[in-house]
Amino acid sequence: MQISRNGLERTIETLPTPAPWAMRAEDSRGRRYPEPAHPYRSVYARDRDRIIHSRAFRRLEAKTQVFTTRYSDHFRNRLTHTLEVAQIARTVAAALRLNTELAEALALVHDIGHPPFGHAGERKLDELIRAHGGYFNHNLHALRIVEQFEQRYLDFPGLNLTFEVREGIIKHSRDYSEKEFPQLREYLFDLRPPLEAQLIDWVDEIAYNTADIDDALEAELLDLGALRREVPFFGEAYARVNAAHPGVREKLKFNEALKGVLDSLATDLIESTEQRVQASHASSTEDIRRAPKRLAGFSAAAAAHNAELKHFLFTHIYNHPAITEDRDRSVKCLEELFTYYLATRGSMPPSHEELAQTEARHVIVCDYIAGMTDQFLLRQHHEHFGQ
Repeated sequence: MQISRNGLERTIETLPTPAPWAMRAEDSRGRRYPEPAHPYRSVYARDRDRIIHSRAFRRLEAKTQVFTTRYSDHFRNRLTHTLEVAQIARTVAAALRLNTELAEALALVHDIGHPPFGHAGERKLDELIRAHGGYFNHNLHALRIVEQFEQRYLDFPGLNLTFEVREGIIKHSRDYSEKEFPQLREYLFDLRPPLEAQLIDWVDEIAYNTADIDDALEAELLDLGALRREVPFFGEAYARVNAAHPGVREKLKFNEALKGVLDSLATDLIESTEQRVQASHASSTEDIRRAPKRLAGFSAAAAAHNAELKHFLFTHIYNHPAITEDRDRSVKCLEELFTYYLATRGSMPPSHEELAQTEARHVIVCDYIAGMTDQFLLRQHHEHFGQ
């Protein structure tokens, strides 16, 4: 397509036609509080931008992914991981001719509900609040963040995101029952989410499995020989690189092999999802929603390869003493702070103490801790316990 601006001619590549089952911005179920359309940004582009400008998104920079800065400042944190997920999500969504703006928004928001210290912190918070009859789930907490905690606009509470982004926050990785979560009945529990949301859990796995292997090598915790033996999928990729470039530095061969693993998993996700959609005879987003089961995912072979990577990480990296010592010490600080805030009136900031007058104190304490960065929590612990 030729366009002219100030007398200069340039060619713009024609964008591929969206797939019939792609979620179209004009078909969105809208926002909780209606807003006028933006002149040049779609509703999902605006959601993406609101997420990026939120405080919760910025705090991800100071939340641990797996490795702390104890060994290096080159490791992924929760923010850089999120950016990698968003990059893969856009690539996969574009290849499938889906709505890349929706996929990107969902990728950027998918981890904002995580508390300090990764999944270990989430498990501990859940354990602590269950003792008081509650529960903690980072996806449901993310929904509360975007609907209640973020206060940036005059006309409505929260970020006022579209229905599809809010739905994807809670449904991208699992299904729910209305009986168990009646407060979320608006999110169409009898239907699948759009493909853009279904992809997020898979691209998340691709991102963190490959990145955690990379960071483990940076931390000098990775036995490359064991990885090649125990994860044949990686071993075969490494052997191909080594055969083609035998004299190259080991780290560069590792990088190339890992890139091949990521590319292979992403390609399989694209091709396998496309095949399932075609086999389902879906011709619209509504058909995707009404499918008996989710259609995005790996082939059986790629799922097995991905499982090998995960098993290796759990066996050799996540439970390595260098990781567990830091993690256990930090999670112990989280537990002690929770107990302290729960028992000590006036120990939280005034805004949280005010909320605790009208809501259960254990819920407000949980919300307060979940919003902390790793280092802020440790500073609070030192301030109150001097350790």
